[in-house]
Amino acid sequence: MVRVLQVVTYMGRGGLETMLMNYYRHIDRSQLQFDFLVHRNFRSDYDDEIEALGGKIYRLPRLVPWSRTYWSALDQFFKAHPEYKVVHVHQDCLSAVILKAAKQNGVPVRIAHSHNSNQDKDLKYPIKLYYKRFIPKYATKLFACSEEAGNWMFSGAQFDVLNNAIDARKYTFDTAKREKVRKEWGIDSSAFVVGHVGRFMPQKNHGQLIQIFEALHQRDENTRLLLVGDGELRAQTEQAVSNSGLQDSVIFTGVREDVADLLQAMDVFVLPSFYEGFGIVALEAQAAGLPCVLSDQVPKGCAVTGKVDYMALSESPSAWADKICSYRGAERQDTYQMIVDAGYDIEDNAQRLQKYYIEQGTVEKA
Repeated sequence: MVRVLQVVTYMGRGGLETMLMNYYRHIDRSQLQFDFLVHRNFRSDYDDEIEALGGKIYRLPRLVPWSRTYWSALDQFFKAHPEYKVVHVHQDCLSAVILKAAKQNGVPVRIAHSHNSNQDKDLKYPIKLYYKRFIPKYATKLFACSEEAGNWMFSGAQFDVLNNAIDARKYTFDTAKREKVRKEWGIDSSAFVVGHVGRFMPQKNHGQLIQIFEALHQRDENTRLLLVGDGELRAQTEQAVSNSGLQDSVIFTGVREDVADLLQAMDVFVLPSFYEGFGIVALEAQAAGLPCVLSDQVPKGCAVTGKVDYMALSESPSAWADKICSYRGAERQDTYQMIVDAGYDIEDNAQRLQKYYIEQGTVEKA
C-alpha cells in the first residue's frame, strides 16, 4: 500500500479540493491511499468523506513562512511520519516552504502543483512571488492544471499538465432534475437563469458579475442569478445586490453538495474571473450542456464543447449581457462524449495518476 500525503489549506468545496476528491474517489484504494495535511483546525466539507474512504487528516497551524512555531511544527510532523515517500503540495507559491522541510527530512518524491495562473488580487502577492522562485529547487516533480498555470508558477522549469478531470456522466443534462431543482428554489420554468459557482473572493470578481446581471435584468425582468458558494466577500456581494434592487432576482445558495443538480437549473454559466488556473467549474458546466460566457483570463483549454465565449473584462456590462442574451432559448445537449474525447473524464486520468504514484512510492530516490 502506497500512501500519498496531499498538503492543502483545508478541504472545502473549492476547485483544487474538488479535483483532489474526484481523483481520490476513482483510485484503487486497496493499492493507494490519500492522507491530508491541512492548515486549519476546523473540520471542512470533505473531511467526513475523506475519513470514510480511509484517509487520515493531520492538522498544522496556519502556514506563516517566517514563523518559527510553524517551521517547528512542520519539521516535527515529517520527523514523526517517515512513512510518507510521496508528498504532493497544493499550497501555490508557498509550496516551497513545505517542499523544503520535506527535502530536509528525506522525503524522496516531492511534488508541487500549480492551480492558478496569477494571484495579483491576493494581498500576500509580493510574499508569494518571493517564495515561488524556490519551488523548482525543492520539488522533484512539477504538475499544473494548465499550461498557463505551469508557466506562471514554475518560471521556465519543466512541468506536466495534470487534467482537472471530472466524473462527466454525473453532470449529464436531465430535464426532470432541472424541473425539480427549479421548483425547490422557487424559480419559474420560463425564467432565464444565469449561474455562477465559486468562492466569494477577489479572484472570482463577483462585483462585476452583479453589474453584468443588472444590465441583463434591465432588458428582461424574468431573469434570475443563481450564486453557488460562500466566502469572505459574500456579505459585500449581498449588499451590492440590495443596492441594485435585485434582491428578489438573485439567489444565494451557500456551499452545496449538489452542484451537479444546480447546474441543471441554469441556462447560461458565467465566470468573469480575474484569473483561473483552469476553471474546473466551467468544465462541469459544459458537461451539463450549458453554454458558458467566460472572462478572457480563463485558460482556453477548458473550452471543449463549442458553446463557450470569452469576453474581455474591459468590455461593458451591457456587452456581456448581449452575449449572455444570445443564448436565450439555446437547446441543451448531452456533451458527455465531448468531455471524454477532450481528455477530461476522470476514469483514464485517475488510472494514470495512480500508476505514477505507485511507481514513485515504491522506488527510493537519492
